[in-house]
Amino acid sequence: MVVGTIKTLILGAGGMLGSDLCKVFPDAVKLTHKDIDITDRDQVLESIRKINPDLVINAAAYTDVDGCEDRQELALQVNGYGPGYIAEACNEIDATLVHFSTDYVFNGSKKEYIESDTPDPINIYGSSKLLGEQKIAENLDDYRIIRISWLFGTHGKNFVETMLRLSGEMDPVRVVNDQFGKPTYTVDLSNKITEIAELEAGIYHVTNEGVCSWYDFASAVINNIVPCTSEEFPRKARRPKYSVLVNTKTEPMRHWKEALKDYLKERNA
Repeated sequence: MVVGTIKTLILGAGGMLGSDLCKVFPDAVKLTHKDIDITDRDQVLESIRKINPDLVINAAAYTDVDGCEDRQELALQVNGYGPGYIAEACNEIDATLVHFSTDYVFNGSKKEYIESDTPDPINIYGSSKLLGEQKIAENLDDYRIIRISWLFGTHGKNFVETMLRLSGEMDPVRVVNDQFGKPTYTVDLSNKITEIAELEAGIYHVTNEGVCSWYDFASAVINNIVPCTSEEFPRKARRPKYSVLVNTKTEPMRHWKEALKDYLKERNA
C-alpha cells in the first residue's frame, strides 16, 4: 500500500491527536464527533461505505480516565463497541484500520510491557479500550492497533498544560512520583502512522523514548512542585504503577524531553 496515493479517512479529527494527524494527512476526509457518532453502528457503516476510503485512522475516544468510572456505558460504547463498528465497515470495503489504544490495558505489576503481553486493565478506561482492541480483531484482519501513553500536544488538554496552569494557581503543586510511563508527543506519533500503515497487521507500541514518573515529567515543565504518593493523592480510577510500553517492532522515536522542547516552542510561538 502506497500511503501517499490512497484515500484516507480520519475519525476524531477535532481532538488533540486528530488535529496533528490532519497535518500529516492534509488531503484526508476529516470527521469530528459532530460529524459522526461512532457508537451508532448504522451511521458508521453508511458513512464509511459512502466515503469508501483505503485507510481509516480512528483517533476518536473517550479519554477522561476518572470520568469513565462515572460513565461506564459511554466509555464502553465509544472506546469498545464503536471501534468494532468501524472495523466492521473497514472489512466490508477492504480498508486498512489504524486505531489507537492505551498503556492502561495493563495492570502495572510489571516494570515494562511488550506488544504480546497479556492485558489486564484495572480501571474502566483500560477495560473499555481493551474491548475496542478485541472488537476490532473480531471484525477485521487488516488492522494496526497502536498502544500509546501519556499524550501531550498543542490542540487539547494534557498533563503539560495542567501543570503550567496549576503552577500559577498554587504553590507548591503536588505530583505523584510512584507511577511510571513514557510521555508521547502527538506530532511525533502522527508522523509515525504512514510507516505503521505499511507494516503487517497487529499490535504496536509507539511512544517517545525515556521512562519517567509523573513527578519527573512535571519537573521538566515547572519548578514549584513537590512529590507525593498515589495514596496521598487518591483518584476515582486506579492507575497502574508501571505502564511502560516497549516498542519491539518499529524504529524508536526520540526522547520525550527533546519532544517536549519542541512542544513548548510551538505553544509559545
